[in-house]
Amino acid sequence: MENFRKVRSEEAPAGSGAEGGGAAPGPFADLAPGAVHMRVKEGSKIRNLLAFATASMAQPATRAIVFSGCGRATTKTVTCAEILKRRQAGLHQVTRLRYRSVREVWQSLPPGPAPSPAPAPGEPAASLSVLKNVPSLAILLSKDALDPRQPGYQPPNPDPGPSAASTAPTSKRSLGDPAAGEGAAKRSHPGPGEGGAGRTA
Repeated sequence: MENFRKVRSEEAPAGSGAEGGGAAPGPFADLAPGAVHMRVKEGSKIRNLLAFATASMAQPATRAIVFSGCGRATTKTVTCAEILKRRQAGLHQVTRLRYRSVREVWQSLPPGPAPSPAPAPGEPAASLSVLKNVPSLAILLSKDALDPRQPGYQPPNPDPGPSAASTAPTSKRSLGDPAAGEGAAKRSHPGPGEGGAGRTA
């Protein structure tokens, strides 16, 4: 593929890949009508995604939100879901992992070191279409209880309690300061100059 450059990448129509032709638009067919769908892309900013997601979930009418991403965007998808769970407690989670068909269109590069003029309108450049199956991740976060028997279910995170370090602080002075003992031991042994002066006296 060194003589080609990728022109665009688009999702293949349903039924053309390994997923098959499902009637449901996504992995969650029984979503509430007011559910928010956040499509995470490779170039998406996590700050912008979370700002919209947090504002949407703060509304009482919004009961669920779905973060979905494929390929290199799966890492950002997990990050957005985990941060939102920390900001808003009591969210039930269901995770779905599948494969999505993506069609990449590649166009041939002009031969030679210098770029040649563009082809005439009636002579399109040679192109190549590649169909790839990339991993796709969808995470559902719901304020309402979900079926715990379904695969990929995670219960809400428990409320964080007080930290053990804050309730039982430890201090070096309470355990004894070893530096003081080391200093006393050093002072008990005279230095080279002090020992010589005592012998001459």
